[in-house]
Amino acid sequence: MIQRVSTVLKALGEPTRLAIVRLLSVRELCICELTAILDMSQPRISQHVKVLKQAGLVKERRVRQRTYFSLNAAELRDGDLWVLSELFSASLEEIPELRAASQRFAQLDQDPRVRQCRGAAPEGGLSRAAGRAQ
Repeated sequence: MIQRVSTVLKALGEPTRLAIVRLLSVRELCICELTAILDMSQPRISQHVKVLKQAGLVKERRVRQRTYFSLNAAELRDGDLWVLSELFSASLEEIPELRAASQRFAQLDQDPRVRQCRGAAPEGGLSRAAGRAQ
């Protein structure tokens, strides 16, 4: 148990990864969306997501050429992560470190990087609710 909690806390010990986890708690997102929200390069976001996947916090779902990421809800329910309850109960706007990201999240559909990425998406793209339905 100690090793498991240690692995999770190490994965969350980097502010960007913690931000990604919080954003994925809102809905499922693809790399291009995370890139736009966090205003970071795709390789940096991919590295952070890889660490979160290895810790068992994030799962992926492939749709043709794109990969969507969401939280591993079972991992969050098992009680090891009770220290995160305050983080998840606050809205994105209430978290000072995520205020700017929250504004970009609200404008995600207008971001040219996301629009370009979604241009390759299947007809109709992915609805915002799709990530929460799992």
